[in-house]
Amino acid sequence: MSKQFDVVVIGSGPAGYVAAIRCAQLGFNTACVEKWQSASNKPIYGGTCLNVGCIPSKALLDSSHKFYEMQRHFADHGIRAEQGSIDVAAMMERKNKVVGQLTLGVAGLFKSNKVTGISGTGTLLGRGRVRVTGPEGSQEELSASSVILASGSEPSAIPPTPVDNRLIVDSTGALEFDAVPERLGVIGAGVIGLELGSVWSRLGSQVTILEALDDFLPALDRQMAREALKILTRQGLEIKLGAKVTGSSTGEGKKKSVTVNYEDGDESGEAVFDKLIVAVGRRPVSGDLADSAAGLAIDKRGFVEVDEYCATNLPDVYAVGDLVRGPMLAHKGMEEGVMVAERLAGKKTQVNYDLVPSVIYTHPEIAWAGRNEDEMKQAGIECRTGSFSFAASGRALAANDTDGSVKLVVEKATDRIAGCQIIGASAADLLQQIVIAMEFSASAEDIALTMFSHPALSEVVHESALAVHGHAIHKANRKR
Repeated sequence: MSKQFDVVVIGSGPAGYVAAIRCAQLGFNTACVEKWQSASNKPIYGGTCLNVGCIPSKALLDSSHKFYEMQRHFADHGIRAEQGSIDVAAMMERKNKVVGQLTLGVAGLFKSNKVTGISGTGTLLGRGRVRVTGPEGSQEELSASSVILASGSEPSAIPPTPVDNRLIVDSTGALEFDAVPERLGVIGAGVIGLELGSVWSRLGSQVTILEALDDFLPALDRQMAREALKILTRQGLEIKLGAKVTGSSTGEGKKKSVTVNYEDGDESGEAVFDKLIVAVGRRPVSGDLADSAAGLAIDKRGFVEVDEYCATNLPDVYAVGDLVRGPMLAHKGMEEGVMVAERLAGKKTQVNYDLVPSVIYTHPEIAWAGRNEDEMKQAGIECRTGSFSFAASGRALAANDTDGSVKLVVEKATDRIAGCQIIGASAADLLQQIVIAMEFSASAEDIALTMFSHPALSEVVHESALAVHGHAIHKANRKR
């Protein structure tokens, strides 16, 4: 006899665990099936984000940034310290403690909200039916009024550089190095490649990033992308654009290495590394998510097909997070999880997909939301822009953290904010001010007339809004 629930969620990453908790808060008897296992065969919640993604990578980014600051910038503050060294094992132990604390935190939230956690791999059998295969191979069936699919994503692979988890690793393996590689190669100059490349570059690796595209960070407008490239290059990252990887080979001599072959325009190139990270994106985990007889619609790229409210082609079956269309971002999946839960409760909640913030947690951070200037022009919409540099911020100067700038884009006819891009310290947090403003259809004038604390990094946002109409105080304004 199958166990009966109101809602069964498959997957406990950010989209899944948030969906499960919100369903329980709304009074639904909810179960969450998770395949990640501890040594004692208990579910480890949090999915890729908490275990091998967002959280561990940020822990390493913060540790490596502190080491970089000690070596490069402490003296600017009058702090004299010995050259110092990095204890990779201790850094990894701290990272693991952070991960453990947060995954246990999700388990605690399940308990307090009365979500039933079930250990095993969930497979959709059809409307309202889920089979769970336990770690020992045992099977049980769950019945539910509604099913939410949230199985997440996994690193993509490319044939020229097969991952062996020794010399060639994916993003998961790059979080587990036991020493700083002297020469590190990274394939892909996207979010993951730049973040992981930054970690090991700060710790002393000679990092080369091979990017197949000719454009750097195409989601940014060209002006901001050039600024980001200049800053990261100055920090020591060698970023080769238009470099298409064609093959690789590993050497098994006294000093193991991997040789990467690539094409750069009409020329061929070769690079030798001690480690190679393949960071070419992610793909949805949907291969064994549903029984073939269930009839779940999945496109050729592996994404579950859904409508604007994350409903699949099957009645009472929903899919959220990395499993569906749109950017693979934890916060996007979280909002989808909340939306589905609340719509099950009869609410008319929806996600504003035009305002999904994106962040690259290098230092300085790179963050953006809405449309950039190039996109506005391509759409034939007249716009104004306002920019302000962190170098003109008293707070940034006092912190010796002046790289980057803010660029605000507004519709010329309405003065309504259309988008924002920020490169700089705490860019993710500063961008959120503009995302909130955009959610309420704010204008540049609204931001300009708002009082900001002084001295604070957020003043760069204020000044960029003033600059839209040539009223910036702490820089020379362009004639309009």
